[in-house]
Amino acid sequence: MTADYQTLLEMWRTEKKKREKVEDKIKELEGTLKSAQSINDTYQRDNKKLNEQVREAEGETSIVKAIGTNSPEMRGAQARIKELESKCREAGRAMLELNAKYEMSIQEIDRLSEENTNIKTMTKGTDGRRTDNNS
Repeated sequence: MTADYQTLLEMWRTEKKKREKVEDKIKELEGTLKSAQSINDTYQRDNKKLNEQVREAEGETSIVKAIGTNSPEMRGAQARIKELESKCREAGRAMLELNAKYEMSIQEIDRLSEENTNIKTMTKGTDGRRTDNNS
């Protein structure tokens, strides 16, 4: 009976270590998720500002067209529009990447949560009680 107890005790210790590792990974992923959400919020604010700047530049462009399409103001506005469009594309790409990382983090948290639940279920019977119905 002592060997069985020692075996169960060792199994419990092993499962406890596994559970602790899973919990540490969950905490790490939660931190990563918070960081990704913060970055995503920043990019969304920047994207909103850039969209407003694009609208302003488009308004300026229509004014410049009335003056002349080859005027220095028009060339400056066109350069600014290209710059803003480029920034919008960069922000859009960054948002897509962050959203993909966010989704992967959520999936990893779900997987680890399920694994943690499974470990807890498996370790319920290792505290010295029998889990079968033949007792």
